[in-house]
Amino acid sequence: MSDTAYSYKLFNRSDFNAFWALFTDNLVNLLILSGVCQFVFQMPAEIVFGRIVPGAAVAILAGVAVYTLMAKWVANKQGQDVTALPYGISTPVMFVYLFGVIGPIYWATGDSLLAWQVGIGAGFMGGIVAAFGAIIGPFLKRITPRAGMLGTLCGIALVFIGSVPLATVFEHPLIGFTSLLFILWGLIGRFRLPGNVPAGLVAIGVGTVIAIFLGQSSFNTDGIGFYPPVPYFGDMIAGIQYLFANPELFLVLIPVQIYNFIETMNNVESAEAAGDSYPVAVCQVTDGAGTMIGALFGSPFPTTVYIGHPAYKRMGANSGYIIVVALVVGAAAFFGFLSFLAGLIPIAAAAPVLVFVAVSLITNTGYAVKPAHMAAVAFAILPHISGFLMTKWGSLMNALRSSGVEGLPALGDADLTAALLMEGAHYEGHLALSQGAIITGLIWGAIVADVIDGRFKQAGGFAIAAAVMSSIGIIHSYTLQMPQIDGITFGYLIIGAFMLIYPKIAPKEDLEHRIIVPDEPDFVDDDTPARDVRA
Repeated sequence: MSDTAYSYKLFNRSDFNAFWALFTDNLVNLLILSGVCQFVFQMPAEIVFGRIVPGAAVAILAGVAVYTLMAKWVANKQGQDVTALPYGISTPVMFVYLFGVIGPIYWATGDSLLAWQVGIGAGFMGGIVAAFGAIIGPFLKRITPRAGMLGTLCGIALVFIGSVPLATVFEHPLIGFTSLLFILWGLIGRFRLPGNVPAGLVAIGVGTVIAIFLGQSSFNTDGIGFYPPVPYFGDMIAGIQYLFANPELFLVLIPVQIYNFIETMNNVESAEAAGDSYPVAVCQVTDGAGTMIGALFGSPFPTTVYIGHPAYKRMGANSGYIIVVALVVGAAAFFGFLSFLAGLIPIAAAAPVLVFVAVSLITNTGYAVKPAHMAAVAFAILPHISGFLMTKWGSLMNALRSSGVEGLPALGDADLTAALLMEGAHYEGHLALSQGAIITGLIWGAIVADVIDGRFKQAGGFAIAAAVMSSIGIIHSYTLQMPQIDGITFGYLIIGAFMLIYPKIAPKEDLEHRIIVPDEPDFVDDDTPARDVRA
């Protein structure tokens, strides 16, 4: 290294491109949660834009402050520039809180205020659970193959962050294709635009201009005002009391927060694969604390390290992009600009940025794992496809009911399940895979990677752990339950027992020499002995 002292710069020009990508992600989440709360749960604008949105902004500001300092510390430690971890509201967990916590309270009571109070109470308690992930997070990171952690993120990226926004592009092709053009040119192809203008800015700007000419954009200033962040301690305590009076809500809360701290762990691993090593335990505590702060100031929705660090790393961003996103989100929340932006920027103009984030994460995973482990990555993606199918089947049934169709059976009805099976739609299997999909994907990715590497004891350990989680409802079940042995749990036990026992009695030559599978690329060295044979 040079004798010249290294100094990390928070801002560089590449932060502008990264800003638009991360800002779009946060903006879309805020638009979705505010729209659902206001129009589905009938929360008044005073709660949505006066409490929830400012509370979310406080959480984002607090988390970004920590992650900026963390990036500076890591950069000075490594002696080279790093990209700060992106941060915001967890998209999958946001939907669970909307329709698994807030929605049921509103639908049962018709009281939108109570639904919000329970939401922030659940957010605070969930933040505590997420922070406890710091105790076991480093251990999980150490024993879990990278293919398992990154593969399950690829599943989320593929079906929710990539395919859904791409569908929006095709629903509004004049806007979406034009925006997508600049993403392809500037962010995926990495060619410069005139004046080196950020491609993300051009994509959103051009899409918005086209929307204005097509009459698909509006200027509505009614919601602009001053909404200062205020702590709602009394309301939060009321929500927590309701939770303890109705403990079945914890059956939704605890599993999803386990998911949330694993998501943080996976995303930190994704950053390490891209070259930036952050302390996973500190990140999990930060995310839990940010969620609790947000809850105190009125936001029920958990915050987390975002998927997509490799994309921002590829853009060459430092820390400036998360700082500016936090400031802009804070200004939009505290001065009521969110409702104005919701009318001005069409979703189709911002969607291509999310498609890029998804594509970049999947591409980076291909570079970050060894070729033989791509089988594990592919396996880890599959449960998320089931999760996507279940979400869309539920949406279809809700749409049919909303359109006035009467007498519809509920999803899970025995006759409907049998009819779906006759049509080749395996409802029960997809339902099981969808419940706890991120953990299921991680476990199966780890099992496959460990088998490929001959780490049979580790593979067996993951299978046994999956059996335990399945038996108590963390995966393959809608709620937590008393331990029970069903077919899925027993299946995991069979796999675990085989992996732990058979390698000890198998012929030695069978474990030291691989077989050749016809018509398959030979990524595995068949002369490499298994690592823990009879260990």
